[in-house]
Amino acid sequence: MKIIDLLKNEKLSMSFEVFPPKTESGFESVKSATEEIAKLNPAFMSVTYGAGGGTSKYTLDIAKNIKELYGVPTLAHLTCVSSTKQTVKDKIEQIKAAGITNIMALRGDIPKGMENADRSEWDYKYAVELVRELKAYNPDFCIGGACYPEIHPESINQRDDILHLKEKVDAGCDFLTTQMFFDNNLLYNFLYKIREQGITVPIIPGIMPITNANQVERAVKLSGSFMPQRFKSLVDKFGSDPAAMKQAGIAYATDQIIDLYANGITNVHVYSMNKPDVAEKILSNLSDILGK
Repeated sequence: MKIIDLLKNEKLSMSFEVFPPKTESGFESVKSATEEIAKLNPAFMSVTYGAGGGTSKYTLDIAKNIKELYGVPTLAHLTCVSSTKQTVKDKIEQIKAAGITNIMALRGDIPKGMENADRSEWDYKYAVELVRELKAYNPDFCIGGACYPEIHPESINQRDDILHLKEKVDAGCDFLTTQMFFDNNLLYNFLYKIREQGITVPIIPGIMPITNANQVERAVKLSGSFMPQRFKSLVDKFGSDPAAMKQAGIAYATDQIIDLYANGITNVHVYSMNKPDVAEKILSNLSDILGK
């Protein structure tokens, strides 16, 4: 099933992101964790691309397993940065052969050591180029893209960021998923601005449950996310107690999601970090709201 068709349903729903193993030795434990999350019957699951620089083969293996064993629609991530057109074509053909029709088209992080490299000769410099290629290869693909309520880290300003986002949507993105954020007002302001610019595709908010204090620094480093004082106070109070921090982090994420649903959002994408217990607890907290 295409993600865009799921998003047309006004029924409230939740989806989860999982990531593949870095190495073959970790495959079975990751496979088991993703299966436990699939058993929760989410609206769909996305599988990131080569966690920590790992091979993309595991992305397809995990996505295909979830789809075939549990019937959960899957969204396979695909990145293009520093790849050749032939490499990307091969990856697209592998995705199609696996029976996956939903693709998250991303530029991807610049490989370590190549931050200052001359990119003029690269086949792909931006995600929009990958979106165009996917649409040309198979117009039936359902294509997702990323968006940044707080501005892409490499953008000059939010206005330019939104103009580039419009290019990506016009190239063929069917929906957009946001980077993590911890203040819902940032999302609501962002939605107002992009709608003004004619971006009308569905926007899926991405929520990251912070369940241990060490995740905070990493989250800020990865996304540059603004941490509201309410959230900082939570970490200051409970960060040294793992069990309490986990419970408080889940409660904070749950509260964010409830507010999103109350303000017209129909699907929320939770960055599960391959933690079935966290995914299950959030769903349990929202069981009556979601009708589960």
